[in-house]
Amino acid sequence: MSALDWSVLIASLVAILTFSLRRSRGDQSVHAYVSAGKQMRWWVIGLSIMATQASAITFIGTTSQGYTDGMRFVQFYFGLPIAMVLIAAFAAPAFHRSGVQTAYEYLERRFDAKTRRLASGVFLVQRGLGVGLAVYAPAVALSVILGIPEAPTILITVVVVATYTVLGGIRAVMWADAVQMGVMFAGIAVAFCFAWTGLPDSVSFRDALALAGTVGKLEAVDTTFDWNSRYTLWSGLIGATFLSLAYFGTDQSQVQRYLTAKSLYHSRISLLFNAMLKVPLQAFILLTGVLVFAFFLYEPPPLLFHPAERARLEQTHAEELRQVDARFEQAFQERRGSADRFVASGGAPTERDAFATANQRLQGVRAEAIALAEEESGPGTYNDTNYVFLTFVLGYLPKGLIGLIMAGVFAAAMSTISSELNSLATSTIVDHYARYVRPHAGERGTRRALRWATLGWAAYAAIFASFGGRLGSLIEAVNFVGSLFYGPMLGVFAVAFLFKRVTANGAFWGTAFGLVAVWLTKLVFPGLAFLWLNPLGCLATILAALFISAPSGGAGVARSDAMPDGRI
Repeated sequence: MSALDWSVLIASLVAILTFSLRRSRGDQSVHAYVSAGKQMRWWVIGLSIMATQASAITFIGTTSQGYTDGMRFVQFYFGLPIAMVLIAAFAAPAFHRSGVQTAYEYLERRFDAKTRRLASGVFLVQRGLGVGLAVYAPAVALSVILGIPEAPTILITVVVVATYTVLGGIRAVMWADAVQMGVMFAGIAVAFCFAWTGLPDSVSFRDALALAGTVGKLEAVDTTFDWNSRYTLWSGLIGATFLSLAYFGTDQSQVQRYLTAKSLYHSRISLLFNAMLKVPLQAFILLTGVLVFAFFLYEPPPLLFHPAERARLEQTHAEELRQVDARFEQAFQERRGSADRFVASGGAPTERDAFATANQRLQGVRAEAIALAEEESGPGTYNDTNYVFLTFVLGYLPKGLIGLIMAGVFAAAMSTISSELNSLATSTIVDHYARYVRPHAGERGTRRALRWATLGWAAYAAIFASFGGRLGSLIEAVNFVGSLFYGPMLGVFAVAFLFKRVTANGAFWGTAFGLVAVWLTKLVFPGLAFLWLNPLGCLATILAALFISAPSGGAGVARSDAMPDGRI
């Protein structure tokens, strides 16, 4: 990047951090640190909820997913509006009435302490893995920009984000989220416009979409029913609805957002705000990736998008790489010529088939290069999906705007990482430390513990992020990890909200059964699309909880509304 780009990037990040820390000044109590004094308005909460999910994984991973796989991934979000309405109707009122500080504290109110510990423990493990992936995404960007290995960039990212999260608490995090969403919107819009305007004058927007559609990039809805297909209409409407219900309705990183609301009204409006905007936003981000694909029909794409792997092959397989490069250049020219003829003919069937064949031939040559990259590490170990969008931004956007796009990447990253670190620290201290270890630590001791917990989870995230490159597409990896846990988490909250006769033992062992069922199913049926693990885990947990509770006839399910010792 140029000096101008670095100036834009640094100035943007400093402005965001300064603004968020200024907004968090004032009340320094533990209550303010974890709940913002319950003074946040709906639009700040709504943007924070969106920013927490729309991380750098969304910025980098979803655009790159659009490039490689087209619009199919938008089906993943079809269940989100349904989930938001249900959460606004049932979960948000229950949490607000109870006055809890974490979602898992509610489970102790309804059942018992062991159920709270189990649910909180599952959250800590699952969200800890998720924040590691969130750290890896901006580390990829820094690695490409600076030309250095990913490990130092992971450390840089964690140190920067952990610093302001430790200092400002949830209020600083949420105000930063609100501003960061604006920067992210601007970055995606700029990338979209330049991918469009970078097409040849003879190629219209409609032509670009027609070319992309010829090779399946615009197939947004797949109505076939296939258990092993990750993205279909049915997995989106059923599997993704369960996943969204679990993520936004039981995950502390999201529940904590709407527990900061001034009232139930502000909480509900923030959820409905996301219900309306999330699907169009994700479709726009995927479409940006599709336009980048159309752009690279006329500009030569890299043979390998991962620059470090390319450099390594130049040292270890120079002659083979030179030959593959020559074939790739020839295949690119053939594909470009086919694209020109397709546009000139108005999309004639013969030219459509010729273009599809030329694109397939180019992908075949690229597969040869990937095979070279995998000779030492083994088949399936190379994946450069996460580098596609960064290659476009750094290689083709003008000076200054590259800095803005990178600011969007890091703004999106910081919003998710800071939110997740804060929620992990909150659950650690509220659900465990202040409940069992030091229930009478006092304000000063508890606030110190929150800060140390934040730093501890930051270190954990950095360690797990070092494995991020082995997980393929980031946007898929983060949702796969969540799907291993979310179904049972949704199940235990469902029985808490809806089934009064379920006992504490039923809830605890039902959750444990659901977790085992999900993991065994994935082991026995490895090809099963991960979205289906969410309804499976939820239903298994509910049925097991009802079965275990049946002999007691619901005896002993009533719980005191008194706050357990250790509340902070």
